[in-house]
Amino acid sequence: MSAPLHNAALVPSGAVGPAAPAALPGARNTQSSAPVTGPSFAQVLAKRTAATDPPRFSRHALDRLAQRGIQLSQSTLDRLSDGVSRAAGKGSRGSVVFVDNTAFVVSVSNNTVITAVGSEHMREHVFTNIDSAVIA
Repeated sequence: MSAPLHNAALVPSGAVGPAAPAALPGARNTQSSAPVTGPSFAQVLAKRTAATDPPRFSRHALDRLAQRGIQLSQSTLDRLSDGVSRAAGKGSRGSVVFVDNTAFVVSVSNNTVITAVGSEHMREHVFTNIDSAVIA
C-alpha cells in the first residue's frame, strides 16, 4: 500500500517540517519566503474606483430625486462620493449614505445610487439589503 497523497490546498500556508506535503515531480513552488506588505487588493480597488468614478445614479434614483425635490450640489456629490469610497474601503456591498438631510441607498459594489430619501420621507421608510451606514 502506498503513502496517502496530501492535498496542498488543505495544508496551512507556511507549514514546514513533516506536516508539509512533499512536492510532486514537475510541480512549481508557489510559496514565497518574503512576507506580503502593502494595502490589500480590496483597498487598492476601492481607492481606484473612488478616485476615478463618482457614483452613478439609477433611473429610479433620478426619478426619486425629481419627485422629492432633492437638489444635488457639487459639495453634496463630493461628500456622497467620499461616503461611498469609505464604505467600499470597509468591504461594504450595500450602504445607506447620509448627507445632510438626505439618505442615499447605494450599491457600493456597482458604485450606483439606487434611491434617495429626503428627511421628510425617512420616517416612512425601512432600508433593507444594506450592510453598512455612512454619515458623510
